[in-house]
Amino acid sequence: MRRIFNNAISLMVVIIVLFLVIPLSAPVLDVLIVVNISLSIMILMITMSISEPLEFSIFPSLLLVTTLFRLGLNVSSTRLILSNGGQAGVVIKSFGNLITQGNIVIGVLIFIIIVLVQFIVITKGAERVSEVAARFTLDAMPGKQMAIDADLSSGLIDEKQARLRRYKIQKEADFYGAMDGATKIVKGDAVMSLIITVINFVAGLIIGVVQGGGDIQTVLNVYSIATIGDGLISQLPALMISTATGMIVTRSVSDGSLNTDVVSQFKAQPRAIMATGVILLLLGIFPGTPTLPLLLVGAALTAGGVIGSRRMEKEAVHQAQEAAPPAEQPPPEVAAGGEADYFKDINNVYSLLTVEPIEMEFGYSLIPLVDENSGGKLISRIVIFRRQYAQDMGFVIPSIRLHDGASLGTNQYIIRIRGEEVARGEVLVDYYLALEPPNPSGEIDGIEAIEPAYGIPSRWILPENKEMAEIYGYTVITPLTVMLTHLSETIKRHAYELLSRSEVMQLVEHLKKTDADLVADAIPNVITYAGLEKILRNLLKEGVPIRDLGLILEAIVDAGPNRDADAVTEQVRTRLSRTITRRFCENGQLRVVTLDAEVEKKILSALTKNEQGVYLALTPDVMQQIMSQLGELRKKFQELSQTPVVLTSQVIRVYLSRLIAQFYPDVYVLSFHEITNNIQIQAIGNITLQTQAAAV
Repeated sequence: MRRIFNNAISLMVVIIVLFLVIPLSAPVLDVLIVVNISLSIMILMITMSISEPLEFSIFPSLLLVTTLFRLGLNVSSTRLILSNGGQAGVVIKSFGNLITQGNIVIGVLIFIIIVLVQFIVITKGAERVSEVAARFTLDAMPGKQMAIDADLSSGLIDEKQARLRRYKIQKEADFYGAMDGATKIVKGDAVMSLIITVINFVAGLIIGVVQGGGDIQTVLNVYSIATIGDGLISQLPALMISTATGMIVTRSVSDGSLNTDVVSQFKAQPRAIMATGVILLLLGIFPGTPTLPLLLVGAALTAGGVIGSRRMEKEAVHQAQEAAPPAEQPPPEVAAGGEADYFKDINNVYSLLTVEPIEMEFGYSLIPLVDENSGGKLISRIVIFRRQYAQDMGFVIPSIRLHDGASLGTNQYIIRIRGEEVARGEVLVDYYLALEPPNPSGEIDGIEAIEPAYGIPSRWILPENKEMAEIYGYTVITPLTVMLTHLSETIKRHAYELLSRSEVMQLVEHLKKTDADLVADAIPNVITYAGLEKILRNLLKEGVPIRDLGLILEAIVDAGPNRDADAVTEQVRTRLSRTITRRFCENGQLRVVTLDAEVEKKILSALTKNEQGVYLALTPDVMQQIMSQLGELRKKFQELSQTPVVLTSQVIRVYLSRLIAQFYPDVYVLSFHEITNNIQIQAIGNITLQTQAAAV
């Protein structure tokens, strides 16, 4: 029984196909016609209740099934009309009498109008909307994918949420592609209904007059009612299904159900309602116009607009009061005794010396993005980023102090590390930021800007231009994403500065729970906490995760005591080869820039040692050649959307890395020892030295 129930839809489709062959009795046909009308009404109501098309993703298949069902009923009703003297059941006769009202000519004209509305307006419009929606959705896919990658890298979403959003984008593209084809079915159904109606009318007259021997007036009356009734019960469901088709492909820009959207968006425009009411009142004054209806409707609209406008003003005042930042209250002692008396105690002055590890200061208009009471989500997104960064890098970001700044512009924000400004930006709360692609397929209107985290040319665009920008290839992000991405990238660049001695000790204490013997062997016999802090900072500075602290300590123990921190760091990096490979490789492939053998020799010979240690002393012309070529090759990595990597020997890696970081902080330098054997290395460029030709 359960197997039959699980396959009920499949069996139903087979039965519907059989309707084209098997004759139905009039009572059965009456019931099925009512079922068809009910199903069409249900589908129309569902399309108006959903907030996005994927909530009713079965619609393309359902459209095919309902069309087939309707055509099957058309064939069955035609068989009854032609074989039973125009008698095809109570439903068809009732609908025929309803539209004709005793006058066949008027009935025929009304029926033709309904058919034309269905065929020319609804079906044609739904077909066009589906075509445009399918094309725009497919064109916008790359931009949406890039937006997901940006949110994932900034910590706004985790990997699971990214997979769900990618799956949703793919399903959305499949849905609109299916809808583009399904609308052709609706168009074909409308044409077929017209053909069946003509067949019923012409064939009925021939059969009634020639074979039945009835008079032309009686035959015309009977078959006209039957034909119009049959056409009407076919066109009404078709009209509702066509309307549902157009409705579902236009739900992409909606936030809720159609009922909710209509009410909320009309309520948001009280001035337009009021202006309409005033115009109707003015029209009602002129002589010759229908004064009473115009005055009644005009007064109602004017009153509704006034009430709505007052309500919006009250809501705006309430929101402004909630969004206003609370005034910073002085300590109770200061408030009670005065500021001068409070700071007479020298111990109270020390409270002013506290330096926050990370601090973000923002202008007044950005408060709604931060204040959770106003719906701000910045704090919750920072929590997600902190968790993800800890999982990826093995380092817990300190708490971030968020506060408003009276000296800043209303749209500006500042990021400070240990009390000093390291980055600043500006966002427009009511806009979207569209990141410009290398070759956009169109120009979008907006305010030119530079994305603060990566320096990408961008435009601040209005929300209504978001869909078009994505179609043109722009990556569109929200102001909150701009702020969080800038904050997260700034923290990543300065993570090594945030690693304090107490944090190192806390990481070691955490390791003691699982490997106490290793910690006892390493600290302080081989390395001190200060030495370990320096090595961990070296790793973080070059983007190497320190999550596997046990393996790091093992490498330090193997290196032995009293070794240079840079040399030990290089040995640690070799032991972390799998981690480094995973960090920089993509799909088992690593794209790199290599150095010519002559270049490596030049760098090796330029290593100089003094009391502070070893440093690289390249001549200006050699340095200029290396940096110039690297700058050009760096553009290739940007086109591939990959991290720039230079691959060199282990001996010079650390010194070359420090040199390059002064010019290109986003370029990473790896050694051959840090790449696992199962990785395919692809060189996209080679840096060489050009010898100066001797003057003749």
